[in-house]
Amino acid sequence: MSIFDIFKKIESEKKPQQPVDFIIAGLGNPGTKYEDTRHNSGFMAVEVLAEKLGVQLKKLRFKSLTAEADIGGHRCLLMKPTTFMNNSGDAIEEAAHFYKIPPENTLVIYDDITLDVGRLRIRGKGSDGGHNGMKSVILRLNTDAFPRIRIGVGKKPHPDYDLADWVLSRFTKAEGELLMPALTGAAQAAELIVQGKLNEAMNKFN
Repeated sequence: MSIFDIFKKIESEKKPQQPVDFIIAGLGNPGTKYEDTRHNSGFMAVEVLAEKLGVQLKKLRFKSLTAEADIGGHRCLLMKPTTFMNNSGDAIEEAAHFYKIPPENTLVIYDDITLDVGRLRIRGKGSDGGHNGMKSVILRLNTDAFPRIRIGVGKKPHPDYDLADWVLSRFTKAEGELLMPALTGAAQAAELIVQGKLNEAMNKFN
């Protein structure tokens, strides 16, 4: 048997890759200008998850930086939409349509100014809560019945503080120390949710 025949045999015996059946999307804004800002907490959480799973979010697909990984028998598409926050739904809907992913298998991770830095809030469905990225996702998926992980980024310092300036500001060193365990927790919660353990994730991290 030639080397070519051996190679063909090895290739034919490889287990076929299962199709993507779950989406995990972190919301944020692309570009160095927005790196490490409060509004990019969703990006950060998906990056932590990708590192944990040994993949890199480098492939540009569905208007997003993406990677594929296996979690508990599910093939997951990890996404960081490059559409900017207010049009996040465009990217997520495109991927969901392509893979025929139902809303209940579409997990969205994003920032929340109503929660203290480092707090997590996990739900199986809900309103957009005034978050423009989630407004876009709900509009494009035509439902709010999909799981989400909200990452606390802290309230505005005072009521008159401009909201856009606040969410586009960076965490202080002290806040960063609170944020990191939350990002790790969000990644762990995402793995549980993919495996159908939403209630366990809520009980453990809420």
